[in-house]
Amino acid sequence: MVKWLLKHKFKVLVSLMQHSFSIMKLLFATANNHKLKEAEEILGKDFQLITPSSLGFSGDIPETASTIEDNSIMKARFLWEKFGIPCFADDTGLMVDSLNGSPGVYSARYAGPEADSQKNTNLLLSELNGIDARVARFVTIVTLILSDEEQYLFEGKLEGSITYHPSGRGGFGYDPVFLPVGYDKTLAELSPDEKNLISHRGVAMRKLSHFLNLQKNK
Repeated sequence: MVKWLLKHKFKVLVSLMQHSFSIMKLLFATANNHKLKEAEEILGKDFQLITPSSLGFSGDIPETASTIEDNSIMKARFLWEKFGIPCFADDTGLMVDSLNGSPGVYSARYAGPEADSQKNTNLLLSELNGIDARVARFVTIVTLILSDEEQYLFEGKLEGSITYHPSGRGGFGYDPVFLPVGYDKTLAELSPDEKNLISHRGVAMRKLSHFLNLQKNK
């Protein structure tokens, strides 16, 4: 009986160790709890996401590049050089055709450096006042860094249009005014699962997840 208990405990311990080793820990360049939760839901339980704040970092992560892609790379490179552990960053822009691609790379600070989502959205709707051509798209670029030589980019897009008024309480950012193609609800009116299935960030994150799972299984 004692031998069986010892053998059983050993098997459980080995199983737990194997389980812990199968979970990949990644540093995510965000202080936005909405983005963190969304990324965790998309990537699933095989990945443990940590943030710079959990490592004691309280400063700002630079995002001063002139394109979404370069911003994403800049943020990921900053974390890699500071912490030296596998990390990823994303940058997202909302491009409105009739505004020549604006807000674009300035989407998060469209109404100013200290502006919140509501102020950004209000400015966007104000600039589109009287304009019926409201075709737009979200673009997300995710940058993954595994070593000095290993840098990978993943892109996700979502086509749609800007509504005339905000609708819905879910999501964040411009979600209440973005109507995806083929839907009669804004992103903010969709459930988290519905949104993650089609969203720009969901597409990019699933590409990231697929790539990481391939790496783990090599």
